[in-house]
Amino acid sequence: MNMTLKFLLLLLFVLSHHAESGSIVKFLPGFEGPLPFELETGYIGMGEKEEDQLFYYFIKSENNPEEDPLLLWLEGAPGSSSLSGLLMEIGPLTVKTERYNGSVPSLVSTTYSWTKMASIIFLDQPVGSGFSYSSKTPLDNSTDTIEVNKIHEFLQKWLSKHPQYLSNPFYATGNAYAGMIIPALVEKISKENYICCKPPINLQGYVIGNPVTDYATERNYRVQFAHGMSLISDELYESLKRECNGNYFNVDPPRSKKCLKLVEEFNKCTDDINAYDILLPNCDDQIDSENMEPDCFYYKYYLEERWANTESVREALHIKKSKFGAIYEYRGPEKNGCA
Repeated sequence: MNMTLKFLLLLLFVLSHHAESGSIVKFLPGFEGPLPFELETGYIGMGEKEEDQLFYYFIKSENNPEEDPLLLWLEGAPGSSSLSGLLMEIGPLTVKTERYNGSVPSLVSTTYSWTKMASIIFLDQPVGSGFSYSSKTPLDNSTDTIEVNKIHEFLQKWLSKHPQYLSNPFYATGNAYAGMIIPALVEKISKENYICCKPPINLQGYVIGNPVTDYATERNYRVQFAHGMSLISDELYESLKRECNGNYFNVDPPRSKKCLKLVEEFNKCTDDINAYDILLPNCDDQIDSENMEPDCFYYKYYLEERWANTESVREALHIKKSKFGAIYEYRGPEKNGCA
């Protein structure tokens, strides 16, 4: 076989392999004109039978995708769609805050997107988050360890379909509950990179915003934070420290009656505070209401949910039909356990 024929066969293989990796999205409902970046969406099957299908959004770096870092973004909760990371946190688009009138909410470009210097995979995980689904009924119970293994499998399969990114510096990134997943994922990648016969992932590090590490311990630090922000008095703070011995909210070890009474007083001082931004009005009572106002902290997430549940959006994103109805239901502070 001559070299020309070998080259053509190799080129055909690469092109066909890449064609199976996902679908290019050039237009999105709510955004005027063609997208000013390259967006690919797709599914990667897990396991030999591929019963679990993990959905992803991949945005190519707007700078130098051949050399720029490749990032994996995991959303928190767990169970929130990575669409929140894309539209609300680090992506090149966001939802325009305007009163919802029943039509497709508008999208506008951002100036702060991480895609200006990195390519990013936004992954919907675990199964049941966003557009990720499973053909198994009922779903298997999962654990953080199981999810770490699935994400690692996803990365290997995704990179096998996108071999041009194998040499790019790789970073695992995310927020909130991703703090429980990403360190274990990094350890898994590091160990698996030494195993024979699989292309290594060019791991360089990880980035986690507002990470969960030990919920019981972190929850207790709300008292110290509230005092530092002048939300409670010095007298209440000193009394709490003296009577509760650093355990304000956890039932184990048991708390004294004096401690319980002081914690009740603390809650009265802080219950009406916005858990995500103390400088903004609290509108937790609007989370499950159709009467949510545009000045509410959660209004963008309200619009995101309606955008993502629009049929034309599903079609544009190449979502497989007859799997799941809703893509995303926003979870308020008490629902996601973050406050």
